Amino acid sequence: MIYLFKLKKIQASNGNVTHSSTSSSSGNSYEPMPSTSSDIDMSIPSTSTTYPIVQQQTFARKSSVTEDEVDQILSKMDGKVERKRNPMLCRHLGNSRCIHCTPLDPWDETLLKEPNIKHLSFHAYLRKLVSGVDKGKFSCLEDISCKIKPGCKDHPPWPQGICSKCQPTAVTLNRQSFRHVDNVTFENPNIVERFINYWRVTGHQRVGLLYGKHQPHLDVPLGIKASVSAIYEPPQEGSRDYVKFLPDPKREIVDEVAKGLGMQCVGWIFTDLVPLDPSAGTVRHLRHADNYFLSSHEVITAAHFQTKYPNPCKLAPSGNFGSKFTTVIVTGDKENQVHMEGYQVSNQCQALVRDDCLIPTKDSPELAYIKESSAKQYVPDVYFKEKDQYGNDVVKLGRPLPVEYLLVDCPVSTPNEPVFTFTNSNNPFPIENRFLEGHLQDFSSLSQYLQNFKDSQFLEAVSDFHLLIFLATMDMLPLRKVTLASKVERETEVGITVEQLILASASHGDISSSSSTISSKAIQNNEFFHSKWWSAIYSCSWTY
Repeated sequence: MIYLFKLKKIQASNGNVTHSSTSSSSGNSYEPMPSTSSDIDMSIPSTSTTYPIVQQQTFARKSSVTEDEVDQILSKMDGKVERKRNPMLCRHLGNSRCIHCTPLDPWDETLLKEPNIKHLSFHAYLRKLVSGVDKGKFSCLEDISCKIKPGCKDHPPWPQGICSKCQPTAVTLNRQSFRHVDNVTFENPNIVERFINYWRVTGHQRVGLLYGKHQPHLDVPLGIKASVSAIYEPPQEGSRDYVKFLPDPKREIVDEVAKGLGMQCVGWIFTDLVPLDPSAGTVRHLRHADNYFLSSHEVITAAHFQTKYPNPCKLAPSGNFGSKFTTVIVTGDKENQVHMEGYQVSNQCQALVRDDCLIPTKDSPELAYIKESSAKQYVPDVYFKEKDQYGNDVVKLGRPLPVEYLLVDCPVSTPNEPVFTFTNSNNPFPIENRFLEGHLQDFSSLSQYLQNFKDSQFLEAVSDFHLLIFLATMDMLPLRKVTLASKVERETEVGITVEQLILASASHGDISSSSSTISSKAIQNNEFFHSKWWSAIYSCSWTY
C-alpha cells in the first residue's frame, strides 16, 4: 500500500515527494509528524495566500477572469434533464406536460437517487445557488481561510495578541455535495497499459502526470470529464514501497508542448500494486472501506496539486474556486484484478493544506492530524461529525481526523470505442525517464522507431507525445524558432542534422537504413513543418 511521507518541495516544474508502502506498518499510533509541516512547500501561487473569509457576498461576476473553455460551454447550456411521458401517471395529450414528465433541474434530488450519480456536478451546484427568487444574492462560494488576517493594529502581532477581527473562525468539515470533475476517461487502454508495464518489468511503483483536456460529460447533467490522451512520467526514484519525485528542469517545456497540442495537465496517477499470485496476474486488494482509500500523505499531496492548478471561476470573490485536478490510483480490486480509482479532495481540505494546517500521522494512513497552534502559527480548531455507539451525531476535534471526510470520488473509465489522439503503434517510442535497457530515449531508439514507418507515414510517426517531448528537450540539437513560410524549409539545418544523427545511429546499431524508412525528404517536407506537431515543438520558449 502506498502512502506519501515527508513531503519536500514540489515546484511548478519539479518536486520531491516520497511515498512509501504501509503493507509492513503495524500499530495504531496517531502521533502526528511535526517535521512534515515544515517541509511542505508546493510553490503555491502568491494569490493563494490572501484568500479572504467570504461572508454574505453576492455573486458579482468578475469580468477579468477567463474561465476554462468547458466552463464557458456549460454556462450556455440549459442543463434541464428531459423525461419521457409516464404512461401510468400522465393523463394529458402528447403536446402537453405535467409534473410527472416536465424536465428536471440538474440539481433535482430525483436525479441524485440514480445509481450512477453520487454528487452534483459543479455547474449544477452553481445553478442551484442562483435558482431562488433572490438569484443567489445572499449566496457565496465560500473559500475558507485558516490564517490570521494581516494588518490588525488593535494589538501586537501573534503570538503576543489576537482579536476576533483577525482570528480565523473554527472549521466544521462537511461532506462536499458537488465535484469539479465527474469522470476521468482514458482515450484507450494502451495509455494505462504502457504506464503499468514499468511495474510489470521492475516491480517498482510509478507516478505519472495526466495530459488531456476537459470536456462536457453527457452522462451527468452539466458534468465535466477529463479526457486523458497521454501520461508523462517525470524524473523519479522508485522501489516496491515508495516513489520519490526528482527535480524536473524540462517540465515547463513539456507543458508548452502539451499546450501547443491543445492539452493541459489534468491530473496525476500512481500505482499501488502488490502481487498476490504472479502466475495468475492477480494483485492484493489493499484499498477498501475497512482500511482506507487514500492515505493522509496522498491526500495532502493531492491537495497541493489541486492548489497549484486552481479552477478559474467568475462567481468566486478570489477569481478561483476549487480545482479540476484529479488523482488516479492503479491498485487491486476486490476480485484481485488491476483497476483504477479516481478521487479529488474537497475544497475544505485544499484550504487546510494550503494554509499548512494538516499533517499526516505516522502509522495510521487513514488518519490525518490538525496541527496545534504555536508561536509561529495560529491554527483554528477543526471539527468533524461522526456517529457514536448509540447512533447519535457527535462533534469531535480533528486530532486525529479521518481523511474520508476530505475525499470526493471520481469514476475512471475507458470508452467502448477507443480514441487515439496519438499514433497507435505496436512498437511505440520509449517513454521518458525510464532508465532501463530497451526503454532509453536516444537517437538509436529514434532510428529503430522510425524503421516502422515509410516516407508517406512521417506525420503518423511523429504523432507520438513522448517523441515530441524528446525532440523538444534534447540537448544535441539547438532547436530555435524558424520562419516556416520561408523557402528554405526543405534545407533547414535542423532537418539535415536530425537525418545525419539518425543514419549514424542506424549504422552504429546495424540497423537497416533502406529506402523503406523515413528519409530526409520526409523530415524536411512542407507537410510536416506546417503540421500541429511541429508547431507544438516550436511553441516552446527555448532557453539554451
